[in-house]
Amino acid sequence: MLELIDVTKKVGAETHLANVSMTLAHGSLNVLLGPTLSGKTSLMRLMAGLDKPTGGDIRLDGKSVVGVPVQKRNVAMVYQQFINYPTLSVYENIASPLRVAGRDEKLIDARVRKAAEMLRLTDHLKKTPLELSGGQQQRTALARAIVKDAGLVLLDEPLANLDYKLREELRAELPKIFAATGAIFVYATTEPTEALLLGGNTATLSEGRVTQVGPTIDVFNRPVDLLTAETFSDPPLNTLRVEKRGSAFVHPHGLTVPVGAGHGGLADGAYTLGFRPHHLFLDPVAPVAAPARVAVTEITGSESFVHVDVADARWVALTHGIRNLDVDAAITVYIDPERLFVFDAHGRLAAAPRLAAAA
Repeated sequence: MLELIDVTKKVGAETHLANVSMTLAHGSLNVLLGPTLSGKTSLMRLMAGLDKPTGGDIRLDGKSVVGVPVQKRNVAMVYQQFINYPTLSVYENIASPLRVAGRDEKLIDARVRKAAEMLRLTDHLKKTPLELSGGQQQRTALARAIVKDAGLVLLDEPLANLDYKLREELRAELPKIFAATGAIFVYATTEPTEALLLGGNTATLSEGRVTQVGPTIDVFNRPVDLLTAETFSDPPLNTLRVEKRGSAFVHPHGLTVPVGAGHGGLADGAYTLGFRPHHLFLDPVAPVAAPARVAVTEITGSESFVHVDVADARWVALTHGIRNLDVDAAITVYIDPERLFVFDAHGRLAAAPRLAAAA
């Protein structure tokens, strides 16, 4: 078990991490989710022993490891910017941690070839990294982490440089690979979709603080505050500042949203409504209609992202198929009161959608 207890990291006058606490179990998959500069890499460097915290403690199986150098820890780390030995073959790059550990040659060969097959590198084992594509070099670095049999595996956006098909395959395979070893598996990403695909547990980070830790689907369905909900939404979470008056949420520009069945216990006052882009509809399939004006449309082929201005807010609708709408066109959008998150004046979750699984 890896425990972080009120961990803080300061560099000069800047605080990179503040009062981070979490517990990571052996055999678990743990996702660090947050935007660039939220503190994910800084946290991983502390876990690995590359840096020391300026406050708090880090314990492995009950013993503090603060000050224990990375060379004395059983850690494997793979960065988005892959690191390989340029003069060694792919085979020897993958085999290097096993050779350092003094493993038997037959065991080394078996593990290297198994990892190479898994990562589509079998035909490249005799090449040097400089003869490989960027994606192949990243796969080499991943294979080296796989064979190391480390107790703590840290992957810092490791799939960003891979092609789409291989990235999707590895997202499914990596948790199985490392969970089978009993390792503590930590995976950093900026992509909420990737966190959901990986599953396990997720810690959301913002500006050096962990805002929530828990099973990934629970954090997604019940974010503790608006900041966490925004961190776990891509495209961005749609929001609207309103005043609750009796049975309705009222916006100053005249938009009125009925209070959902699951939100009836809320006191009157100021709130922020939040809902995800796939719950903003362009067809009349939800009861609340709002006049909108098209700002921009992004078509991916199978989906369209339609950005609209509603009242004083900019929302985005994620819809299936092609919606080629003219900029500045007047349209009507629809929302469902039962699919709204409600946050209080301090940004804390006051009510979640009753149909949480669809949120």
